[in-house]
Amino acid sequence: MALFELVSSESGRRTYDVKSPVTLESIGQFDAASTAEVREAVDRARKAQREWATKSFAERAEVLWRWVDVIVERQDDIVDLVIKETGKARFEAIAMEVMAPCMQISHYAKRAAGYLRTRKRRPTGVMRFSKKLTLLYQPLGVVGLITPWNGPIALATNPLAQALMAGNAVVHKPSEVTPFSAVLLKELTVAAGFPEDLYQVVQGDGETGAALVDAGVDKISFTGSVATGRKVGEACGRNLIPVTLELGGKDAMIVCEDADLDRAADGALRGSFFNTGHYCCGTERVYVPESIYQPFVEKVVAQARKLKQTEACDGDVGAVFWDKQMDIIEAHMADAKKKGATVLLGGERNRALSGYFFPPTVVVDVNGEMDLMRKETFGPIVAIQKVRDEEEALALANDSDYGLSGNIWTTDLVKGEALAARVTTGSVCVNDISVTYGIPEAPFGGVKSSGVGQVNGEVGIRAYCHLHPIIIDTGKKARGGYPYTPEGAAGLQKLIKTVFGNRFLRRLFV
Repeated sequence: MALFELVSSESGRRTYDVKSPVTLESIGQFDAASTAEVREAVDRARKAQREWATKSFAERAEVLWRWVDVIVERQDDIVDLVIKETGKARFEAIAMEVMAPCMQISHYAKRAAGYLRTRKRRPTGVMRFSKKLTLLYQPLGVVGLITPWNGPIALATNPLAQALMAGNAVVHKPSEVTPFSAVLLKELTVAAGFPEDLYQVVQGDGETGAALVDAGVDKISFTGSVATGRKVGEACGRNLIPVTLELGGKDAMIVCEDADLDRAADGALRGSFFNTGHYCCGTERVYVPESIYQPFVEKVVAQARKLKQTEACDGDVGAVFWDKQMDIIEAHMADAKKKGATVLLGGERNRALSGYFFPPTVVVDVNGEMDLMRKETFGPIVAIQKVRDEEEALALANDSDYGLSGNIWTTDLVKGEALAARVTTGSVCVNDISVTYGIPEAPFGGVKSSGVGQVNGEVGIRAYCHLHPIIIDTGKKARGGYPYTPEGAAGLQKLIKTVFGNRFLRRLFV
């Protein structure tokens, strides 16, 4: 059964029906915005942004603080709706869709003024004697925000808070799989007193997203699949607008020979099962040296057996959010079994439950020829591969088209940091699952096929601005200029020889 499907509509518009992955019952329907409606939303946003940009950081922050207040008051509504739309475990819905947004919004409400403060500089070289440089962070204007279904509130509020504190307006196209979370998010911003049209939601499908990219926005912030990200990036290049692409991952876990195996086994489960495995920096490959392989596997299986999965989503591992993702998970498992993988736990759809549930799964005897170890699975599977040593583990970890994050487990923190520096990903965690996105000060982004640009912290919020240099001449009279003379040219060459022909002077001069 498709959880998201086009249905007939008397209006003639593209109308979609959305079903819950937990109950398989309809949650509701929505109409996709037309190209004209998307452009109208951007036009309204541009008018609202002009006024918003005149507000001080303190005034913008006050609006965001009220937004946090409303989220806290309405947290039960958020959790209930997110579970209905996604089927994620209740604890994870609270942590990811309420707690994390409160932290993210609060961080930028408090720190945006410091991240974006105007800076004054004295130029180097010959300009130092007559020029002053001011660096001003100007808002870009209207930001197009395209978000995925695996974190419908969290992955919208974080970029939204940054874009708003930087002085922009936002037009948001949420995933068609989880459209109603965005409706609720809009309600929360209205209750918080957001200026009209500063934040707008346009519902729709891929056609709607394409319309937003081409609607005259000043930047696109996209989180989603690699395939769609490539299309978005190409369109932004054609339109000559900046874009941040946070795409997929195939994160590797390296378990060192000196690791605390109980702690590492717990990390493997959390890294692979959190959010039903539906998060871009989830652990999808585990590399374990042969000297500790067997005891590690035994601990993983023993801990995984204790995990619960229920239709009430009050257990440890929730539902698979989307039927198409279930197809991918099952296809990767079938390919792995065909190529010799051994399933120690789970491995097939949980048919004891009525919705889309895939149980906590542990697979061994895997290798790099399997889709399970090469392609993004996005499911609750711990896939463990035996290796000779940590060096082979590192080589295999880096042998991927993806490069988002990863994690290393060792009791030797110096060694752990040294290994982390050799991993070709956007970030690495030592003795924890990938938590980079949850630390606002840490830039988060991928290399290779995992994305372009970084989000979060000062790097992230500054990406919603144009760094505007203002140069002021402090001299009492013009320097240089016409007419050019042979004497002037000779004097310039003499200056070059005197300063840059002397290693001491040129270092002092610049």
